[in-house]
Amino acid sequence: MKKIVISSLIAASVLTTASIAGEQNIIDILHTALDDMKKVINEKTVTTVETTKVTVKSEEKVTTQSVEQKIDSIGEDKTIGDIISVAGAATPIAVKSNAKKEEVKTSSAPTSDAFDYKLEPKKIAENVWCFFGAIEKPTKENAGNMANNCYIKTNDGYLVMDTGPSYQFAKQAYEAMQKIEDLPVKYVVNSHEHDDHWLGNDFYKQKFGTILMGPESINSNYKEGDKTRMYNILPKNAIEGTHIIDLDKVVKKQETLVLGGEKFEIIPMDVKAHTGDDVFIYMPERKILFAGDLVMNGRITSGRHGSVIGQLKALAIMQKLDWKVMVPGHGFITDATAMDEAKLYFKLTKERILKAIDEGVDATEINKAVKLIEFKDKAMYDILNAQNIGFAFDELEMLDEDEE
Repeated sequence: MKKIVISSLIAASVLTTASIAGEQNIIDILHTALDDMKKVINEKTVTTVETTKVTVKSEEKVTTQSVEQKIDSIGEDKTIGDIISVAGAATPIAVKSNAKKEEVKTSSAPTSDAFDYKLEPKKIAENVWCFFGAIEKPTKENAGNMANNCYIKTNDGYLVMDTGPSYQFAKQAYEAMQKIEDLPVKYVVNSHEHDDHWLGNDFYKQKFGTILMGPESINSNYKEGDKTRMYNILPKNAIEGTHIIDLDKVVKKQETLVLGGEKFEIIPMDVKAHTGDDVFIYMPERKILFAGDLVMNGRITSGRHGSVIGQLKALAIMQKLDWKVMVPGHGFITDATAMDEAKLYFKLTKERILKAIDEGVDATEINKAVKLIEFKDKAMYDILNAQNIGFAFDELEMLDEDEE
């Protein structure tokens, strides 16, 4: 390419000079062209046929001796075309350079073309930080950042509760946590099968070989290549690079995990509650409970995969535990009142639907009879409440009297 470029420039310079000089000696013409070439090279800018500009920072002088010798040897009776042919066939002009391609400046994370989640960890207790998602449905604008994801620091590394809606989310969450303390993630625990809570798993597996734990439904209901809800909603620059992988360990019974001096009780539900197989974490020595979507506040829950009766049982189990801090799956309240909204919502849902059934209300009328207006100002009420009442009616209509 260098040879073609230099030859093209010599040709252009010779032809231009010749048209101006008229009868001027042909050798003088070519030497004038070479002088012009030297000026171009000294200015360090060479323009290719495609008009691409390449900046060359030369550390050595340009060698033109071989070209000049060949030009002198062809004599005065040659045409300009002959001269150009000889110049082109001459030993290429050597340009030694340490020139480097111009570096494109990019931020360390996220990359310039990746969705920026703008994640900021919030400290909720000693050695515990959470990323709180928006209390709204997943959209292209929030890129699925509408669930809560927490890091618990131990002496040996982090344990992470839920990993968010994408590889990029998990990557950016970890990079934010590195600024607090640069530790490996040893364990991930997923609370349930909804994909806004676990599609970040692959980031931790690739980076650390993290042990992934959670409910069986993630392994049994999803496989690589499935287009789950997040794949269909998130923008390409948020979901790109996200892969579905299996959990390493399915949690089917309560177990105690000790990591870096911290004790974690990993507790699965034995009945359908928010989903068919929910898992929550309790730290008895710290009195902290990570509830997953068994608890939400500030918004209405989604009952599409759940059970009112199971939810009430799960809330009763958690209520009996000695905790001072509770992290919901969605919502910002983490103090002693964290589960109050959930308890009231499911209590009223059960009571009012059973009363309506006793009064002869059927499925076509249940949403007129039961509205739960106490929650009308909560996020997602208009989207989810009516369908929750429908799901609950189907469940409670078949309820045995001893279950009531």
